[in-house]
Amino acid sequence: MKELNLKKKAEELRRVIFRMICKGGGGHIPASLSIVEILATLYYDILKINPKKPDDPERDRFILSKGHAGAALYAILADKGFFECEHLSTFGKCGTILGGHPDMHKVPGVEASTGALGHGFSFGIGMALAGKMDKKKYRVFVLLGDGECQEGSVWEAALFAPQHKLDNLTVIIDYNKLQAMDRLENIVSMEPLVDKWKAFGWEVREVDGHDISMLKDTFKSAPFVSKKPNLVIANTVKGKGISYMEEIPVWHYRLPSKEEMKIACDELGLADF
Repeated sequence: MKELNLKKKAEELRRVIFRMICKGGGGHIPASLSIVEILATLYYDILKINPKKPDDPERDRFILSKGHAGAALYAILADKGFFECEHLSTFGKCGTILGGHPDMHKVPGVEASTGALGHGFSFGIGMALAGKMDKKKYRVFVLLGDGECQEGSVWEAALFAPQHKLDNLTVIIDYNKLQAMDRLENIVSMEPLVDKWKAFGWEVREVDGHDISMLKDTFKSAPFVSKKPNLVIANTVKGKGISYMEEIPVWHYRLPSKEEMKIACDELGLADF
C-alpha cells in the first residue's frame, strides 16, 4: 500500500480504536494508539498472510506480546477481513470474542493469547525455531512493550534467540518510555537499550515508530545480518493523536469524560461517535 494511503489507514484505525474502547467501557487507549503505524505497516505491506486461510502453515506470524493493546490488533484484523467488523461493537460486552486481551482460541488471526507480559516473546521464539527446524520460509514478528522489557523472561528469551541463529525473527519494541504508573526512567530504566540488545547478540535498528516510510524500509531489510535475530526499537508517543493523552502516564487506565471525549473526537476527525 502506498505511504499516503497507509497514513490515512492509520488515522482511520485510531478512530476505530478510540470508538471501540470508549463504547466498550474500558481498555488501554494510549497503549493502543502508540503502535498504530507499526501494525498498519506490517499488516498492509510486510506480512504474508491470507485472512481466508488464517492457519496456512506458510503464513508469516505476528504476536502482540503487549496484549493490553489488543484493541489495536482487533481493529486491523477486522479491517483485513479475519472477522466481521460488526464484532468490534461488542468489545467489552458480555459474551464477546474480543476480550481485554487477545485470545487465540476465539479470534481468527490472533497467533498467541497474550496479556501476561513477557510471554508472547518466548512464544514467538518457539515459532521461529520451529520454522527453522521444519525448513519453512515464514517469518515471525513480535511486538513488545518497553515496560514489558522489565520482565526477566524477556531477557531469557533474548539470550536464546541468538544462540539458535533465528534470523527469521524480528522483535519490535514500542519504546514510548512510559508504563502504567510513570516514566520508565523513574521505575526501572531500560537504558542503554540499544547496547543491551547488541550485547545479547541481536542486530539492532532504531526508528521513528510513527514514520511509515522508515518502518517499511526497516522491516523489508530484515534479516539485517544473516544468522542473527533482528530487533527494531521504535520510538513512539504513547497516546499518539490525542493531545491531552500524549506522554501522560495517568491515561494508561483512564477513559475520557464527556468534555474530553469531544476534544478527542475533534482531534481524531471522528464525527459519528
